[in-house]
Amino acid sequence: MGLNIISADERMSRRHGVKALILGSAGVGKTSLLRTLNPDTTLFLDFEAGDLAVQDFPCDQVTPKTWKECRDLACFLAGPDVNLPPDAVYGAEHYEAVQHEYDGADLTKYETYFIDSITVAGRICFKWCEQQPECRTKSGDLDTRAVYGLHGREMLKWITQLQHAREKNVVFVGLLDEVKDDFGRVSYAMQVEGQKTGREMPGIVDEVITMSIILPEEGDPYRAFICHPDNEFGYPAKDRSGLLDRIEQPDLGKLFDKLTKGN
Repeated sequence: MGLNIISADERMSRRHGVKALILGSAGVGKTSLLRTLNPDTTLFLDFEAGDLAVQDFPCDQVTPKTWKECRDLACFLAGPDVNLPPDAVYGAEHYEAVQHEYDGADLTKYETYFIDSITVAGRICFKWCEQQPECRTKSGDLDTRAVYGLHGREMLKWITQLQHAREKNVVFVGLLDEVKDDFGRVSYAMQVEGQKTGREMPGIVDEVITMSIILPEEGDPYRAFICHPDNEFGYPAKDRSGLLDRIEQPDLGKLFDKLTKGN
């Protein structure tokens, strides 16, 4: 087999979906961002059962409730990981099994997977980890360190699997926590079980964006995307593309156009 070199023209013509983590405090309107997407090409992965704000938005929806469902869905949406043994989770046999289980589901029409939220997905995963035999001591007690270790590995594999849906936009929504230290200094971090996921997930996705309400010195408050790490608010942010302004409109459709078309 010869070396498969992808030409520059072919590479530039391929669709590359955006992988983004959107963080924000409760009530800022993260779920409502669904309304800024095309309902015909969006799949809503609703973990929170809290879709009141978008109940009239006519997009397709799935509501995974167990970690097995979460893993099966990630395998189906992103395809098999060819670097894994066939019988591994997310391997070829897993993919074949979920294809059979979800027979008839057509993914070709979707451009965006909207995952609300990574915070709740982390809780589902944590509960599953607590029930695994490897997280019990010989006496049957819960081994907390083993639970957190397994949780970190499971979550990062799940996130990475979804990130491999190369042609799709994948949006992870998460809660943002405000933390004060003993000296009253404020910092912000994603609300998710375990430190490993919160520490490593921003390095996996292309974009980390904080959605916030800006209070200008003059004029009315407004919602915005904070996109650069050197922002005056101290919010988590990252723009791997270099195409985004420091503050952008809270509109995912416009954001994707700017990232994929360079406008």
